[in-house]
Amino acid sequence: MASSSFSSSCIHDTSCSSRRSGLIKWLWKLLRGRNHAESGGRRSPRVVGEENMLWREPNKSRDDKSKADNEELDRAIALSLAEENKHPKGQNAPGKTDEELARELQQSLGPSAYYPNAPVQFLPRGHRVCAACQREIGYGHYLSCMGNFWHTQCFRCSSCGHAIRETEFTLLGIDAYHKLCYKELHHPKCDVCHQFIPTNRTGLIEYRAHPFWGQKYCPSHEHDKTPRCCSCERMESRSIKYIALGDGRSLCLECLDSAIMDTGDCQPLYHSIRDYYEGMNMRIDQQIPMLLVERQALNDAMEGEKDGTHHMPETRGLCLSEEQTVSSIQRRPRIGGNRIIDMRTHPQKLTRRCEVTAILVLYGLPRLLTGSILAHELMHGWLRLKGYRNLSPEVEEGICQVLSYLWLESEIVPDTHNGASSSSSAPSSSTSSKKGGTSATEKKLGEFFKHQIQHDTSSAYGEGFRTAYASVTKYGLRRTLDHIRYTGRCPI
Repeated sequence: MASSSFSSSCIHDTSCSSRRSGLIKWLWKLLRGRNHAESGGRRSPRVVGEENMLWREPNKSRDDKSKADNEELDRAIALSLAEENKHPKGQNAPGKTDEELARELQQSLGPSAYYPNAPVQFLPRGHRVCAACQREIGYGHYLSCMGNFWHTQCFRCSSCGHAIRETEFTLLGIDAYHKLCYKELHHPKCDVCHQFIPTNRTGLIEYRAHPFWGQKYCPSHEHDKTPRCCSCERMESRSIKYIALGDGRSLCLECLDSAIMDTGDCQPLYHSIRDYYEGMNMRIDQQIPMLLVERQALNDAMEGEKDGTHHMPETRGLCLSEEQTVSSIQRRPRIGGNRIIDMRTHPQKLTRRCEVTAILVLYGLPRLLTGSILAHELMHGWLRLKGYRNLSPEVEEGICQVLSYLWLESEIVPDTHNGASSSSSAPSSSTSSKKGGTSATEKKLGEFFKHQIQHDTSSAYGEGFRTAYASVTKYGLRRTLDHIRYTGRCPI
């Protein structure tokens, strides 16, 4: 073989030393020239974005590299021949022995000679492990972020699971998200229009939220005539239409489910609340008429009442003491589309037979809200019939709110009696006005009506209730009522 005959001739023929030196010098210059070209022409990695994602620009094509290699080979051969012509045969370049040339040749044969396009190693191999798949990254593209390394295909969105290839993304703790995925998950949406709640002029997300239901909505809906349920106060969603009651009020479907619409439907509830009073040792002997009326009829009756007391902040109930003619609802109206139709009323003359002429309640409210209004107005009637005179609004409205609150509690948790009613022989759950118990939806509504009473901000209904409730809790209902009779104030 050519290589073996060449080796043997180099070993036995001393005249080949010059050729050996020339060959070594030729290889040394060739490799030195290539290493110099590669080190000078190698492109350093570039940093993309703010997350230190390293990537390498494309290398030259294979044809370009072959052409460059051929040019370097021709140049090295020419340099070697020129060197041999300068020195006598068998002599090396000045200061360069065969051993030195061989040593330099060996040193030049590093990894870059065999892998001229290998990526730069910023850390020793084995120290760069993908935080996702726990495999060594080695050579190739990778991402450095949060003190860890990832394969580019392993750095994925915690929401959609797809690889994050954008230069900008969002971090939540140690979880990475596409910016749109993060917005979809965490940017609040309006519960009314179902759009992302916009930012204000300062760039902050500003929205309104109901204190009990937690319903979030854009501030603009407070002024764009979006309907609000007259019972639970929730705003109408664009996907669900409320029922228009025809007097400027709207009713959501949950409240409509237990709404009481005419006087006949309300009679069983009214009698059950009278039984509740009797169970509290507060029997009402007189037969006080009760009428369910429209909003306008209630407002007219309130104007004709000199000393009457009505349920605030919106007039929902009224305990009459004057003779009047009131139009009551005689037949349950039908629902056509999203509104009430076929409302039938009947005028009724109310004559005074005792201190209380009648109790009026606004129609179209859920059973528990209607019952709490009836319990409140019946307490007004009981106080008048029992001779409680000249009470301040804070005392009278406060104790009436206490009876309304206690009745709601008996309906929501009928087997539980608190300290406020235990000393007064509170009625058992058998007096519940709705056979079959109370649904979860209705219980939630009842909790909201209790929340309204507890957090009322008015002086008479809010502060009056909190003062009276504290007295009833401490001394019991009977002792509190006796103290009010003699002093006109709640006991402290």
